[in-house]
Amino acid sequence: MPKSNSKNWINILIELLEAFFKSSNSRPRTWHQHVVPYEDDWAVRREGNKRITSKHRKQSTAIRKAKTLAKKHKADVIIHRADGTIRDRISFD
Repeated sequence: MPKSNSKNWINILIELLEAFFKSSNSRPRTWHQHVVPYEDDWAVRREGNKRITSKHRKQSTAIRKAKTLAKKHKADVIIHRADGTIRDRISFD
């Protein structure tokens, strides 16, 4: 293999690695906890997650769980109404 070809591959690999590491550090994940309606119940979901953290029959129980997690990670609790709109935000930072 000619030397110039291997140099091109190395440069391409370096560029790809730099792009990967820059994109992964561009927006740090938060620990904000959302209390959201979920299947006729309530759920706690970490901001940015698709899956729920926990499921509760009552919104008050979900809020209590979200507050515990938010205090631990110095984050916020975002409480949603049954229609999905935001009702309240509590900060623990």
